[in-house]
Amino acid sequence: MFILVTYDVDTQSETGAKRLRKVAKECLNYGHRVQNSVFECVLSEAQFLIFKSKIIKIIDCNLDSVRFYFLSKNWNRRIECLGRETAIDVNSELII
Repeated sequence: MFILVTYDVDTQSETGAKRLRKVAKECLNYGHRVQNSVFECVLSEAQFLIFKSKIIKIIDCNLDSVRFYFLSKNWNRRIECLGRETAIDVNSELII
């Protein structure tokens, strides 16, 4: 599954700033940052469920918001970027 993850964490308090860092770190474990609070992830259903449960444990549901956008099979034809491209082409060859 190709998933776009966006979040808005209330940072008015010190605990909010900690939550923000934890959410960002968890997103980095599962995807690639394309903007400050936006990540692109390619995950199996099992990976997504684990990721989601970790995020639920971090955020304060009364103050914070995390949104998951599930993109269809043709997602690569539906994304248009203007300006600097920060995403990784997950379908291209990877040389390590």
